[in-house]
Amino acid sequence: MSKNNPDLIKIAIIGSRGYPYVYGGYETFVKELSERLITKNVEVHVYNQKNLFPERPAMVNGIHIHYIPTLPHKSLNQIIYCFLSLFHAAFTTVDVIFVLNLAAGPMGWIPKLTGKKTMINTDGLEWLRPKWKGLGAKYFYFGAWSATKLYDQLICDAVAMQKVYKELFNAETKVIAYGAPPFKKSEENHINKLGLKAGEYYLIVGRLVPDNNADLIVKGFLQSNSSKKLVIVGDVPYRDVYAQEIKRFASEKVIFLGYVKEADVLMSLYQHCYVYLHGHQFGGTNPAMLKAMSNQCAILALDTPFNREMLNEGEFGMFFELDSIALATEMNLIETQEEKVESFRNKVKHGLTEKYNWDVIADQYRAEFISLQKQ
Repeated sequence: MSKNNPDLIKIAIIGSRGYPYVYGGYETFVKELSERLITKNVEVHVYNQKNLFPERPAMVNGIHIHYIPTLPHKSLNQIIYCFLSLFHAAFTTVDVIFVLNLAAGPMGWIPKLTGKKTMINTDGLEWLRPKWKGLGAKYFYFGAWSATKLYDQLICDAVAMQKVYKELFNAETKVIAYGAPPFKKSEENHINKLGLKAGEYYLIVGRLVPDNNADLIVKGFLQSNSSKKLVIVGDVPYRDVYAQEIKRFASEKVIFLGYVKEADVLMSLYQHCYVYLHGHQFGGTNPAMLKAMSNQCAILALDTPFNREMLNEGEFGMFFELDSIALATEMNLIETQEEKVESFRNKVKHGLTEKYNWDVIADQYRAEFISLQKQ
């Protein structure tokens, strides 16, 4: 804490690509949390991956920025960046170091060199994700185990994830969810320009990676009797065999839009789809699902403990099994149940309780930072 302001607490946030580079879930989290914390007597330092920022101001929107070099190699990128960031932060005046990536799990000893308090957000089941086969999977499992031993406080963003850490590692964690965006009406003309009509397409939003199961969803859709279209938003920022294989299904019925960067267009796609299809398998509280809930979509989600928690065991959405034929059967059924689909659209917003409110979440994190600093 500062001598001039004894109530001020200083934190470092490490593990995202950086601020204000809003690319994915981590970056959105950093933006939403940091911009709120600095209004609550918290000094925020965010560690950015240097190569992503051609311009490097020391402060942006009241947030202190540190630029850390790393390698562009997909496997080593996070490990090198987290290692260097932790070493730097350990020798600064921050009170608490907050890490967002399990790649830094085994590095929790570094801040102990200077007595810094540490917190880590466990995120998803990284060691089960298909992209981390072999050594990568072992490293992330070791990272999760190490985090339970080396960090002062563990944060899970879902109760289901909290149970995983208790069962696997006998570790105590605190649950603070990820936040949902506010609803903002977006007109149908945005999708009309894409050749789409309201209620005449299913929607997928997410990276084209195996654990999001876009391939299974595409196959299930094509095996169904649906006369609607399937629209897929998302891609991967690198050449990838899995993504290329899925894109071979592109047709008049299966439409790949890639990244949709215009917020109004993306919100319009959510708000006017017939059903949002959610195949994410290994995460906790999923940002794309929260956007679907915020935009009042009828949701058909893969049946996982995480998705069940978010949709309150089916109160706010429907589920399908990890099988393309089972999905096709569900899609055939819901197309005969338009009243049921409309009912889910009307009530899904009620699932966004204070648990998913960014202002509440920022207050929860601030309380945890202060509690840690006083220990």
